Amino acid sequence: MSQAKKSSAISGATLKRLFNYFGVYRPLLIIVVLFVMLSAVASAASSLFLRSLIDDNIMPLVGVANPDFSGLAEAILRMCMILAGGACSTLIYGWIMAYVAQRTMELLRDEMFEKMQRLPIRYFDTNEYGDIMSLYTNDVDTLRQMMAQTFTAAVSSVFTLVTVFVSMLTVSVWLTVLMVLGIFCVIAITRAILKISGPYFVQQQQTLAALDGYVEEMINGLKVVKVFCHEQEAKATMNARNAAWVEAARLANGHSMAMMPIVNGMGYLQYIVVAVVGAYMAIAGVTNLSLSGTGTMTVGMIASFLTLSRNFTMPITQISSQMNAIVTAMAGAVRIFDMLDEPEEEDDGDVVLVNARENADGSLAECTERTGIWAWKHTDADGSVHYQRQRGDVVMEHVDFSYQPDKPVLHDISLYAKPGQKVAFVGATGAGKTTITNLLNRFYDIDDGAIRYDGINIGRIRKDDLRRSLGIVLQDVNLFTASVMDNIRYGNPEATDDDCIRAARLANADGFIRMLPEGYDTILSGDGAGLSQGQRQLLSIARAAVSNPPVMILDEATSSIDTRTEALVQDGMDKLMAGRTVFVIAHRLSTIQNADVVMVLDHGRIIERGNHDELMAQRGTYYQLYTGAFELE
Repeated sequence: MSQAKKSSAISGATLKRLFNYFGVYRPLLIIVVLFVMLSAVASAASSLFLRSLIDDNIMPLVGVANPDFSGLAEAILRMCMILAGGACSTLIYGWIMAYVAQRTMELLRDEMFEKMQRLPIRYFDTNEYGDIMSLYTNDVDTLRQMMAQTFTAAVSSVFTLVTVFVSMLTVSVWLTVLMVLGIFCVIAITRAILKISGPYFVQQQQTLAALDGYVEEMINGLKVVKVFCHEQEAKATMNARNAAWVEAARLANGHSMAMMPIVNGMGYLQYIVVAVVGAYMAIAGVTNLSLSGTGTMTVGMIASFLTLSRNFTMPITQISSQMNAIVTAMAGAVRIFDMLDEPEEEDDGDVVLVNARENADGSLAECTERTGIWAWKHTDADGSVHYQRQRGDVVMEHVDFSYQPDKPVLHDISLYAKPGQKVAFVGATGAGKTTITNLLNRFYDIDDGAIRYDGINIGRIRKDDLRRSLGIVLQDVNLFTASVMDNIRYGNPEATDDDCIRAARLANADGFIRMLPEGYDTILSGDGAGLSQGQRQLLSIARAAVSNPPVMILDEATSSIDTRTEALVQDGMDKLMAGRTVFVIAHRLSTIQNADVVMVLDHGRIIERGNHDELMAQRGTYYQLYTGAFELE
């Protein structure tokens, strides 16, 4: 199921799991909390200072002929020092949280990428690449913003609320009760809005991922779009997906952003109510109750409490303004954790591939240097180890397979390829040719039957070692942003420059490579955008050649090469295939005439088998395909 179709709910478990990533930086977070507390205390102290400033330093000087302002100046200086300490605390914890957020995102991206390497091919076949990329960009960035900004704002707000609440109690219990009642109303409204907007934020991230996926698809296929004059249809689809995202974002942010004006309005209303009630208490002489005792309400108390009331509603306003960022980040976290929770590719193989040398008695022994001899290393239940020479003997016995349950793709496939044999698959698109090679690599596991490699069930062979023993040249070539040499070396990281050059010569790629601006050191980018399709395919063949495997899979390997280039390549391909077991998939029947056996497939079944001459003599499907009576497509 694609990411865009998932609708995991935002929950406390998601938040808890997200904060587990903070655990690595617990000491820094403790420092952050301490500085947040200092900042909150400084903020509350500034409000209480107003009461002291008015009642203790200003009111006594009113009407005095020669007032002494030394006490007032000292109080103001002391308050300036406290506010400066609060400002420094805010600067320090903001810097620390920016560092923690970036490092946490680094850990998360590393974990995501490592997880991606362990996911089965099926996951990438069923999820759009743009959707997956959106996890690394949009979803991770929303988490970074929340961690760097919203987290500190939330922690600061909590401490500010506590310190301001205690400060208000030291001024007036009655006015504090009024503030608390108003806050309960604000919390109830906030919860109701969040309950409505939460699902829309998940939908917003999903539609954004779908939009990114479509843009990535259109960029890759831009030439096709222009060739078929499909610009208007592409724009219409883009507009529709963009409109879906806009609508989801409107519903999500519209509800969420409504909280801030509501909270602000409630704050102003509370401010007015507190001012009126406080003034009434002072004028009427109502007894005021506070943590410091009872007494009458003064002008300084009213001014101080009004400032505290603004400080009390300010954190709630800040949290409300950050709610859209919080819920968006949580929606992104849900999508990220969905990917991290995907079932990994299972690998229970215990047979591994090792370098070996041959002893005088003909037995094999494991070694670290490359000798050109490979062996399967078996570890028995009793711990004993024995080695078996790798030969490239492949057998499929009554194999059935389906990508989806109840929709079989292959039916009772049985075949064998002895070491050095060349087996060709022929058939229309969708007949199951590529599926067979996918099963040999264990990109997918079979439903029934068995596949044996040198007599070993491939389910017992560790997947990395199985794939290391199989060279593959695909129709679709992927070149990486690196030098030509490094792209060839991708087939064997241990290959020397000379090994790569020999492989390029074998594939007849050496000639055009040396004509590039920097030869083998030329940096390729954009999937080898500066090369022709045939040149890219030649590099893919050279990459397979440098891996030097005993089994080669050529999936439409020469389909993108012109007739002249194909003639140049064929000699190199013959040398590459010499002494190896080779599976060839080709629509050009001229490229498989020298195959030892040709398998003709139709709807997942082998309907004919034999060499070229035998099948031509049968005058069956292969004969009709070869003579043009039938078209492969």
